Amino acid sequence: MQIIIVGCGKVGTALASRLSVEDHNITVVDTDAGVVQMVANTYDVQGVIGNGASYSILAEAGIEATDLLIAVTESDEMNLLCCVIAKKAGKCQTIARVRDPIYMHERNFIKDELGLSMIINPEFTAAREISRLLYFPSAIEIDTFAKGRVEMLRLRIGKGCVLHGIALKDIPSTLGCDVLICAVERGSDVTIPSGDFILQEGDTLSMAASHKNAADFFKKIGLNTHQVKNTMIIGGGQIAVYLAKLLQPTSIKVKIIEKDEKRCEALCDLLPKAVVICADGTDEEVLREERIDQMDSVVTLTGIDEENIILSLFAKTKVKVKSITKINRLQLNDVLRSLDLDSVVYPKHLTAEIILQYVRATQNSIGSNVETLYKLVNDNVEALEFHIQKDSRVTDTTLQELKIRKDVLVACISRNGQVIIPGGQDRILPGDSVVVVTTHSGLTDVEDILCP
Repeated sequence: MQIIIVGCGKVGTALASRLSVEDHNITVVDTDAGVVQMVANTYDVQGVIGNGASYSILAEAGIEATDLLIAVTESDEMNLLCCVIAKKAGKCQTIARVRDPIYMHERNFIKDELGLSMIINPEFTAAREISRLLYFPSAIEIDTFAKGRVEMLRLRIGKGCVLHGIALKDIPSTLGCDVLICAVERGSDVTIPSGDFILQEGDTLSMAASHKNAADFFKKIGLNTHQVKNTMIIGGGQIAVYLAKLLQPTSIKVKIIEKDEKRCEALCDLLPKAVVICADGTDEEVLREERIDQMDSVVTLTGIDEENIILSLFAKTKVKVKSITKINRLQLNDVLRSLDLDSVVYPKHLTAEIILQYVRATQNSIGSNVETLYKLVNDNVEALEFHIQKDSRVTDTTLQELKIRKDVLVACISRNGQVIIPGGQDRILPGDSVVVVTTHSGLTDVEDILCP
């Protein structure tokens, strides 16, 4: 596809990185010449310097031959204007980043009236991810498929866990749980395991299951399945607002620590049910005064990655259940892998995944759309959900008989609202949603799981 990305901030750069390796032709547009040159040289994409809302600049970027324009500048209004002009100039599909909470309840109206393909809000997406982790705190990461009926959870095998020394094929008979281990991280190695694979302490697992079966599995291996009772949020930005609002309907009590006085006043107006403390959340004495040791969870949402990491490491020794760290810079991955952090959330990553999912879906030509896409295990594994629209080479044949590529696993089938953890005799049928886990990248249709 021919894709223009307007805005070379963290999100735009992450998108250029992700989409360029998928063999798309990418052009980035930004007013900062240095940033454009850096992104163009780093990711081997084209660069245009100028205002992305200008017709002449978009024409220079090739708008008339463009399939998709993604506007991710710092200004919501600029992003919307870029998309409107792109629609008129090139009749392409358009995606706008819109972050301001004031537009949250109007997003469908804006999308429909302006003819946008998608409106995306990285802060709301990150808040939703964090809320899921607070509901199910023993998981390191939670992704959902099949309209929430299927969950992909990441967990670490701790010392003394009953999973140590168990072969994967023995889990159903030993624990009586209907789950499927899809990927195992052991040190720097990532494996799509067979049934003979034996688990060890220290392994990090990615597993697929229904919510009920996942909770049953966690309970049987001795991990907490109950949501936290309270949470301390350090940093009062947009993610904090969205997260507090998502937690309002639950019984989870929210305390926000923010050092900017004017922002605290705004938070008190926006979040009357939350406790807002005007103080420096990076000060250890403040955290002690606010009784961090009595909290079930801490979420670090300051604007500085290093502060979030240090605060989470400190919180991990104090809070009872869970710490969650927000990270913006993707370059810190190697450092983070060496640290004992609970859960890490990357808003820019999440945004790129959603847009990549959309791009993959539009490439479909055989009869199964990519409905959902997640990058797992530091981008080494993809979990994709395909909606099977019609008969194809994968349908009405047992999985055992299909010639499936190495390092590809059919993890789950959702059929008529039922979740099936498949065995060799199960079949894929038209109308199913199928979750596939693989170390191969670039799958756009379910037939891509088969050997060439």
